[in-house]
Amino acid sequence: MGNAERRKRARFEKSRRLTAKEGDGPSGSAKRKAAGTAADDPVRLFVALDLPEGVRGGLESWQAEALGDPALRPVAAAGLHVTLCFLGRRAAGEVGRIDAILAAIAPRPVELRFDAKPVPLPGGRPGLYALAGHSEAAEALQAELATALTEAALYEPQKRAFWPHVTVARVRSERTPPDPGQRRGRARPKRVLEGPKPLPAELTEPFGCVRIALYRSTLKSEGAEYESLTGIDLPSPAGDRRGDQENGR
Repeated sequence: MGNAERRKRARFEKSRRLTAKEGDGPSGSAKRKAAGTAADDPVRLFVALDLPEGVRGGLESWQAEALGDPALRPVAAAGLHVTLCFLGRRAAGEVGRIDAILAAIAPRPVELRFDAKPVPLPGGRPGLYALAGHSEAAEALQAELATALTEAALYEPQKRAFWPHVTVARVRSERTPPDPGQRRGRARPKRVLEGPKPLPAELTEPFGCVRIALYRSTLKSEGAEYESLTGIDLPSPAGDRRGDQENGR
């Protein structure tokens, strides 16, 4: 048995023991927040990296100044995160298994930096704008997490390569004129005449992400609502005061 296979088996056994210890149920805050949800009820889940409060606050201030086009809607602070693995709709009873897999991930510093210019997606008539992130540590962490979740049949790997990013603005929708015989036209993003302004220099400096979190996403008419169910704290990279302050160090 090679070293890679030994590591894989050790990670699986640790995850299995943690799950058994919790009785196949969520632990800590995840257990309290999942109260009232039947085990087979579907919930929309994803795992993400949390940004330091200082970075999220800086992005909020930037949004207030940079999103001048009326077609643009800023993403709320609770939605400013780096999605690692979108799990889709899962049974609420599986939260405990996901919690165990996160607990088996070794905490490590995850440094990230943003490009200054927001990226329109898609390029022709964008429906959102995102900040491209650069982080070898985040890419390695995502690969490890995706492997563990895939082995547990909790995640279907994406065909496209992982791209660390934070969605900062969505484009409001409008309806096209209805086709003959139809009552309503199709919804499409409005045209954006003035894209978001670039980030200020201080928001392009590297920073340390502070947590790997499992989120529940509830879709509502005014946008998605996010609730953090469980997760693990991450140590700050050397010299990152923003992460140290948020983690109380």
